[in-house]
Amino acid sequence: MANHKSSLKRIRQDKVKALHNKYYAKTMRNAVRKLRAMTNKEEAEALYPKVQKMLDKLAKTNIIHKNKAANLKSGLVAHINKLG
Repeated sequence: MANHKSSLKRIRQDKVKALHNKYYAKTMRNAVRKLRAMTNKEEAEALYPKVQKMLDKLAKTNIIHKNKAANLKSGLVAHINKLG
């Protein structure tokens, strides 16, 4: 167990940040999953900008890596283009 007041505070802060990051990462995964499950091209194109914005924000705040965000966006665009 930590002995210093500052390290106890850091532990408390890390718990809050971890919970925050976990929530947004899970929300992002669900949005990507929802977009990949779509079969209607118009609906997918309408949802894509929201998912793209979410991915960019999470990459900017280092919740996910910027290359992962780019990779996901690329895959989603390819999925949308395959839809008839």
